Amino acid sequence: MLTTETITIQVTPEIAKAFRSASEGERRKMELLLNLRLLEVTRTRKPLEQVMREISRSAKERGLTEDILNDLLAD
Repeated sequence: MLTTETITIQVTPEIAKAFRSASEGERRKMELLLNLRLLEVTRTRKPLEQVMREISRSAKERGLTEDILNDLLAD
C-alpha cells in the first residue's frame, strides 16, 4: 500500500466544488492524477521553467487565456 501525507494547496473555487461534490472513488482518482503530475514535475531532470512552459502551452491548447489566468490569480 502506498504511504501518503496530506498537504494543502490553493485551487479555484470551481475545482474545490467539483472535488468536494465528487464521490469518494472519484476523489481518489483525482488525488492519484494530481499525485502523478506532481511526481512528474518534481522528479524531472528538466528545469522547472521548461516544465512550466510545457504546462502553459498545454493549458493554452485547452483554452486557458492570459485574461482567464489573471482572473484566477487575482482571487
